[in-house]
Amino acid sequence: MMGEQPIFTTRAHVFQIDPSTKKNWVPASKQAVTVSYFYDVTRNSYRIISVDGAKVIINSTITPNMTFTKTSQKFGQWADSRANTVFGLGFSSEQQLTKFAEKFQEVKEAARLARDKSQEKIETSSNHSQASSVNGTDDEKASCAGPADTHLKSENDKLKIALTQSAANVKKWEIELQTLRESNARLTSALQESAASVEQWKRQFSLCRDENDRLRNKIDELEEQCSEINREKEKNTQLKRRIEELESELREKETELTDLRKQSEIIPQLMSECEYVSEKLEAAERDNQNLEDKVRSLKTDIEESKYRQRHLKVELKSFLEVLDGKIDDLHDFRRGLSKLGADN
Repeated sequence: MMGEQPIFTTRAHVFQIDPSTKKNWVPASKQAVTVSYFYDVTRNSYRIISVDGAKVIINSTITPNMTFTKTSQKFGQWADSRANTVFGLGFSSEQQLTKFAEKFQEVKEAARLARDKSQEKIETSSNHSQASSVNGTDDEKASCAGPADTHLKSENDKLKIALTQSAANVKKWEIELQTLRESNARLTSALQESAASVEQWKRQFSLCRDENDRLRNKIDELEEQCSEINREKEKNTQLKRRIEELESELREKETELTDLRKQSEIIPQLMSECEYVSEKLEAAERDNQNLEDKVRSLKTDIEESKYRQRHLKVELKSFLEVLDGKIDDLHDFRRGLSKLGADN
C-alpha cells in the first residue's frame, strides 16, 4: 500500500456471503469499521480495503465488470470473482449508502478507462513492432538481423499471448458476472421473502398483543366479578346470622306460646285473661308466620346467591382455560420470533 492513496472513506458493518449456502450473510466485523477506496498510482488500479484491528477483512480490486447493488435502504453488495466471495456493507443511513454506490460507479468507470488505455498501448506497441519489421530499409534489416530480430519476434509472440489471455479472461469474467448476477437475484429474492415473513410476523405479533390486551381487560372484569362474589359471600354470611337470630327468636316465641297455653289450661278461672292470652297467641302465631315467610325468603335468596356463585365459577374456569391456550400460543409465537431472529 506504499504507492496507494485513500480517495474516499466511510464506516459500515462488513458481511461476507456464507460459502457453504451462498445465501446467508456472515458478519466479518463485530462493529462498524472503516471502509476506504484506494488508488494505486504505480499500477493505475483501484481497491476497496477495510481492516478490523490487525485483520484485513476486505481487499477487493475493482474491475469494470463489477456491479454494486443496493438490496435495501441501508445495505449494498458486490461480488469479487478473484476473492471468490460476495461482500456486503450495512450503513447507518441511506445517504452513506448512496455516496458509497456513487463512488463505486465512479471508480469502476476509471478502472474501465485505465484498462482501455492499457489495451491501446499494447496494440500500438504491437503494431509499431510489426510495422518496423515489415517496412524497414535494407540497411535497417541488415543491421537488426540476428539476435535483435529474434528478440522482436519473441516480444511480439508474448504480446499476442497476453492479448489472447486477456480476451479469455474477459469471457471468463463475463461468465462469472452472469453467475454472480443470478446469485444476486436469488439473494435479493430470499431477502424479499425474509422481509415479507418479518412483516407477517409483525402483523401477527400486533394481533396477539391486541388479543393480550383484550384478555387483560377481561381478567380485570373477572377480578371485579370475583370481588362482587366475595361481597355476596359476606352478604350470605350476614343473612345466615340473621336467620339464626330469627330461628332463636322463633324458638323463644314457641316457648312463650307453650307457657301461655299451659297457663290457660291450668287456670280455667281466668277466662277474662284467656281472651287476652288468645289474642296474644294469635299475634304470636302471626309473627311466627311472618318469621317463617322471612326465613323462606332468605333461604330463596341464599339459593339464588349460590346459583350465581356457581355460574360465575364456571365462567371463570372457562375463561382461565381460554387464557391458558392464548398464553401457550404466545409462547409458541415468541419461540417462532426467536427462531426467525436466529436465522436472520
